[in-house]
Amino acid sequence: MKNRLGSNILPSVMLACSMGFASTAQAGGTINFGEDKWISLGFGIRTTFTSTEDAAPNASSRSKDFELDIARIYLSGSLNQYIKGTVTLDKIGDDDFRVIDAYGQLEFMPEFNIWVGLLLPPSDRVNMNGHFFMNGWSFPGVVSQYQNKQTGRDNGILFWGKVLDKRLVYSAGIYEGNQASSFAGNNILDPNRSDNLMYAGRLQYDFWEANLDPGFYTSSAYFGKDVLSLGFSGRYQKDAVGSVIARDDYLGYNVDFLLEKVLPGGVLDIEAAAYRYDFDNDAVLAGMDINGVSRVQAGKAYLGVLSWMFPQTVGWGRFQPYTRYQKFAADGNASLDVREYDIGLNYIIDGHNARISGVYTKNKTENQDSYDKFVVGLQLQF
Repeated sequence: MKNRLGSNILPSVMLACSMGFASTAQAGGTINFGEDKWISLGFGIRTTFTSTEDAAPNASSRSKDFELDIARIYLSGSLNQYIKGTVTLDKIGDDDFRVIDAYGQLEFMPEFNIWVGLLLPPSDRVNMNGHFFMNGWSFPGVVSQYQNKQTGRDNGILFWGKVLDKRLVYSAGIYEGNQASSFAGNNILDPNRSDNLMYAGRLQYDFWEANLDPGFYTSSAYFGKDVLSLGFSGRYQKDAVGSVIARDDYLGYNVDFLLEKVLPGGVLDIEAAAYRYDFDNDAVLAGMDINGVSRVQAGKAYLGVLSWMFPQTVGWGRFQPYTRYQKFAADGNASLDVREYDIGLNYIIDGHNARISGVYTKNKTENQDSYDKFVVGLQLQF
């Protein structure tokens, strides 16, 4: 079973966890109890060495830090052909393990399924990939800013399916979103006093090869497929931005595109996305915390990723250089504009299950000091 946040826990089963998984992941262990009855277990690790400009304790030298970025444990089970469940435990840095996925799966047919619990709402491709199924190393948080409870997830119900020869993947869900009771100890200034729910949806059409990912998830690289995919995503929630003094509806949407093509000299991947976060600036200002930080920012954002995987095997794997560009342009406040550039090299050992990455990142924020960092990371999934 494939856990989209890390690993392919049961190759014979098509679905799993959230925030990213791909058909290239083949790992995990399964205990069978009879026909369509099983429990599976897997885990994923991302660990890094990072050196950041002026980030040492003396504020003038480069930092030099070894870190455990993410550790995840994937648990999945099946009662029968139609009833399944998934739990994911997550540890980021020095934090304790916590539950980030816990949902029941009613899987009637490829065309219609229902998942209920704590899970990933329909979203942009990079969020549906998650950390473990991107081309780049770091999550592109400059552009992907959809609201969420934790690690991209929220409590709710999801309907999804694959139709038109599994080329059209649809997903739609209803979630808690930004509810007043979820923040600041039920702060009376939070805007959503009526407990309005959040609605999220995504449509994706795969023109060439299709059904390469389990569930409604995505990947940014398939390491040797012919893929042409176009997706549209959006989220809406009434009175979810600002405070009771000044509030506005939450509206965010995007379009994303992926092309992967096998060519005589290697595998080309092109990924692009455009975003719009559309809410009133007065509401954004009214929703700032005591430190002057808002939960959301209105504006437009753009993402572009280009990679090339060489066909030659060198040692254990193949090299895949890439470059990534992100830009966020804030509405009415140029001081919040951000641009970020990545130049990286992946060493692909076993698809998304084993890779080593090195990346140089340059971040430029208007009216603030820019910074650069260099990261070497190891990703493993079992």
